[in-house]
Amino acid sequence: MSSEPSLGARLRGLRVARGVSARSLAATLGISASAVSQIERDVMRPSVVRLLAITDALGVSLSDVFEPPGAVAAPRGGTTGLDQAGIAVTRGWEASPVTLDGGVTFRRLSPNPTRGLDFFESIYPPGATATLGDIELFKHEGYEIGNVVAGELTVELADDEVVLAAGDSISYPCSVPHRIRNAGVRPAVATWLIVHP
Repeated sequence: MSSEPSLGARLRGLRVARGVSARSLAATLGISASAVSQIERDVMRPSVVRLLAITDALGVSLSDVFEPPGAVAAPRGGTTGLDQAGIAVTRGWEASPVTLDGGVTFRRLSPNPTRGLDFFESIYPPGATATLGDIELFKHEGYEIGNVVAGELTVELADDEVVLAAGDSISYPCSVPHRIRNAGVRPAVATWLIVHP
């Protein structure tokens, strides 16, 4: 059995560390306090969009989701916990992914949280999408750069749709309404860099 903290426990830890009540977070997200509780108790898994909305609402980086509960998330742009040499190593077996609604998994690729940057891998099973209820396109904070490693991902933008195959890359301001989905028949693996203001 894994001793890794659950996604819900990590999100609750971030919320508590930031001094935000479940009710206040719920109001910001436009959902019920019960829904926040269900996410934090792992009764309900958030979608990619909901996870990004939670991190934006808490003013933390997506990278902070991969830290154990109780680790205090520094505000974006703060200092890192790296030693003076600035060197950090994480072995592949140490990087635990988080699984979201629809089976989408995220895994942090940077060895430590790096203020102002999120560097992660996503795996979208066939048919999976980054959705939030009836909202088709969404936006969040930062500037996003993605590279498809395997499979195929479709990035829907307000006025366009881009199909990315292995080796293809895309970049766009996260303020541009967008949605990511796997319309293919194989899992799609991509790496993402999000630069925060």
